[in-house]
Amino acid sequence: MLENKKILLASSNKGKIREFKKIFNKYELVSQEELGIEDAIEDGMSFFENALKKARNASKESQIFTIADDSGIVVPELNYEPGIFSARYAGENASDKDNRDKIISEIKKLKKVSLNAYYVCVLVGVRSYSDPVPLYAYGEIHGKVSLKSSGKGGFGYDKIFYPNNYDVSMASMDSEIKNTISHRAIAAKSFLNELEKIYS
Repeated sequence: MLENKKILLASSNKGKIREFKKIFNKYELVSQEELGIEDAIEDGMSFFENALKKARNASKESQIFTIADDSGIVVPELNYEPGIFSARYAGENASDKDNRDKIISEIKKLKKVSLNAYYVCVLVGVRSYSDPVPLYAYGEIHGKVSLKSSGKGGFGYDKIFYPNNYDVSMASMDSEIKNTISHRAIAAKSFLNELEKIYS
């Protein structure tokens, strides 16, 4: 059994922590930041590799069932960038605004007002550091990145990402709607289904 339904989230990203706590509301979710665990080195070549590295790192330190996600935005016309480098697209210590500004600059270079894009989330869970069969799930949401920035919610690229079939940016959406349609929500729903099969 999953003791006390406690799960460690291997993240120090306050936006992610806030969203995951809403999505995993049936569980006691604690972040690695709360336990003083340092971030893992993300030197993988895929979202899955990086998520697994983060999960194993925090699990080794905590001995708690650990989940980690690696997520980002992919723009095919920009050679599938920023991808796994989404959080540091404009440099190692780049802010969300720095990263958005870099994409806006790239869109302008192509003399366009928007480009097709999609958000990706890979969610991995490990029972221990050496767990040979991690749980994992995948989610994505398609839309466009735009020169137009709007909205006060969300984080990352949400202010310039407009999901298909919506006329507002991800940052302008009600959080309840976002937590239903987002790449993170899709991956989490699939992950929770598998988790409940194991620990119900």
